[in-house]
Amino acid sequence: MPAKKSSAANRSFKVADQIQRDLTELIARELKDPRVGMVTLQAVEVTPDYAHAKVFFSVLIGDPQETQDALNQAAGFLRNGLFKRLHIHTVPTLHFVFDRTTERAADMNALIAKAVASRAQDD
Repeated sequence: MPAKKSSAANRSFKVADQIQRDLTELIARELKDPRVGMVTLQAVEVTPDYAHAKVFFSVLIGDPQETQDALNQAAGFLRNGLFKRLHIHTVPTLHFVFDRTTERAADMNALIAKAVASRAQDD
């Protein structure tokens, strides 16, 4: 029985990965919203029933909230594009969420650099 659970989880990861790749292409090639600039899709989490997908993104240039609003407004259009590409019974409803991981990492690096610099002055 455990093999079945593992293969179901594996399939979920494969579907999430495929959604991430297809969405990356759709956003870059077919989405014409000026509020969506240089977007990187960090991860996709799909619910077990494939009804919903949480898409985590970061932005290189532009306002994260504006980008999130634009992506969520375009979610139906993007989902439609996925219907044409994915060969699964249920294409999930997309929910875009700004991923602050890169932002937090940059802040942390700045703090570390500051601490190292002040320590060097003390020595």
